Amino acid sequence: MIKFYSSLILILFALTSCSKSYKIKGVSSVSSLDGKMLFLKVAKEGKWVNVDSAEVVHGEFTMKGSVDSVQMVSLFMDDENIMPMVLEGGSIEINISNTKLTVKGTPLNDKLYAFVEKKASMDARSEELGHKEAKMILDGVDPAEINVILTKESDQLSNEMNGYVKSFIAENYENVLGPGVFLMMCSNFPYPLMTPAMEDIVKNAPDSFKNNPLIKEYVSKAHDNMQSIQENQMMQQKEQQAAMISQKQPAVSIAH
Repeated sequence: MIKFYSSLILILFALTSCSKSYKIKGVSSVSSLDGKMLFLKVAKEGKWVNVDSAEVVHGEFTMKGSVDSVQMVSLFMDDENIMPMVLEGGSIEINISNTKLTVKGTPLNDKLYAFVEKKASMDARSEELGHKEAKMILDGVDPAEINVILTKESDQLSNEMNGYVKSFIAENYENVLGPGVFLMMCSNFPYPLMTPAMEDIVKNAPDSFKNNPLIKEYVSKAHDNMQSIQENQMMQQKEQQAAMISQKQPAVSIAH
């Protein structure tokens, strides 16, 4: 009986270990990647730390190993961040081309790149508004009418995008996609900032999200930056008011 339980424990341990193993198979149609080293990196304490690496040979590369926990990582070539992905147990397929980057094969990667694809389609619709404006001008539409039409469409699209991003992050608060996608959206800013939509995401998030070290660091820096911006704006307003008052005051003549 003891031997039976010992064997059972070993089998369960092996199954548990296998469930955390990953195998990545990558295909690239970008010729400039041939012979290059690609690196999987994870953000830790403000630095990118190597997790795995592989050389691209004849448009293909492979990586395999095991992970103690699911991680949000990025694929790098040298210091260039190529694409985000989730490092989780299972078989992961990466496809790199000049027009598209995809990762699939595991649940969270499938979910992540469904989000990326839909977000990209929304971004394309946003770019189309610029083309639509140029066409309307060429067609002789009144500029005031153009402004009304495009402002309405732009606001609708912006609300749709914000709603989609917020709902996706909320659905994934408790896994790596929530914090990961939040930080992906934040990377579009030149420095840490918080929009009203982002404030709502953090406000409604569970403690597990708020206490994520990367989220805490970003939110703290963003609030510091926004406070500095407000203080600078107030200082500029005071300087402008002082300049206007001094201009209105009559010059004082000095009697001799």
